[in-house]
Amino acid sequence: MARLRTLGAGALLGAVVLVGVPAGAWAQPVTDYDMPFPCGQEWKGTTRSSHSPSPRSIDWNRADDDGDPVVASAPGVVRTADATSARGYGHHVVVDHGDGESTVYAHLDEVHVVVGQRVDQAAQLGTVGSTGNSTGPHLHYEQRLDGQDVEAWFDGAAFVYGSTQRSANCVDVPLAANMIGKPAAELVVYRRATRSQFLVQRAGKAPKRMRLGTATDEPVLGDWDGNGKANLGVWTPETGVFTLRVGKQSTARVALGTASDQPVAGDWDGDGRWEVGVRSPASGTWRLRGADGSLRTVTLGGAGDIPVTGDWDGDGRTDLGVFDQSTATFTLRREDGDGLVWTAQVQFGDPGDLPVAGDWDGNATTEVGVWKPATATFSERRAASATAARESTAARRFGRPR
Repeated sequence: MARLRTLGAGALLGAVVLVGVPAGAWAQPVTDYDMPFPCGQEWKGTTRSSHSPSPRSIDWNRADDDGDPVVASAPGVVRTADATSARGYGHHVVVDHGDGESTVYAHLDEVHVVVGQRVDQAAQLGTVGSTGNSTGPHLHYEQRLDGQDVEAWFDGAAFVYGSTQRSANCVDVPLAANMIGKPAAELVVYRRATRSQFLVQRAGKAPKRMRLGTATDEPVLGDWDGNGKANLGVWTPETGVFTLRVGKQSTARVALGTASDQPVAGDWDGDGRWEVGVRSPASGTWRLRGADGSLRTVTLGGAGDIPVTGDWDGDGRTDLGVFDQSTATFTLRREDGDGLVWTAQVQFGDPGDLPVAGDWDGNATTEVGVWKPATATFSERRAASATAARESTAARRFGRPR
């Protein structure tokens, strides 16, 4: 539902008068935008009367900002991912947030996403640059309604042009894994921050907190040492490097993938030790790394799908899957003992939910689930198998609502 916030007639955006905007009233967007930078960073946003396409656009700067990460202000679908243009916006990304609202991220150095890709809030889109019609490194940013740039809002408040603000783009990312050695999976969230942390839900206790990664890293969990418990991991888009933690001190690094890939993890061969992999949204190609460094490729899903992994049939090997967030539909893939490939579709949750997968009841078979960002609620599908028609549902709240 559209919202309207009325400001005082004398409240101008900095020293800039915005032509064509009724005095005293500006419409608040439906989308709950946050700043296009990682959690906790401070940036100054300016404009000018000659700013193109209008003074409603923002030029963001801070000291030594060339190459700094640019992240999504809100979840959405990438409609433009131009990594070659030398004119106008230069390298730029446009993200569609629904309800006719979109955002523009221009003059980028690198572009890390592809057209059709569904991106979560705070996911990295690229890096600050000075491509196109630009005289120095900065991020040109717009919030649009029906293709026209409008006044910017962040964290529920109208932006004061010319001010310096701290990014509150500090979201939780839902996960699940056997973190403490019990048969059933625990609920986990990865909290994006300058020093990010994993929070593990524990019955009757405060969440267990473990630090690893930064605000732009992507989290993964896996049993890297084969001891029956999942360990922490993160993947850094700009370097394509996994950082895998075993215990409190031991850390391994594995280079795999490029900035536009999506990280995954699983026990691909059933030997009890998990490995990593990446999926290319552009082609739907998965590259699964073996313990010896060899790669196996599998094709599954399209650009808009979100990858999930789990042991759908309980044979000890991790299988692949994708989640269509627009329809809340999982497509689950498995291979039988004869090498035949089987796929099944499971509808669970609501559009806009984020996918999770875990062994909710400790029966050595992974089931699917979802996390609702607005309420931070995990809904767990519990059935005899991941694709069984008969099911029950358990709901638990964990994490920070958005």
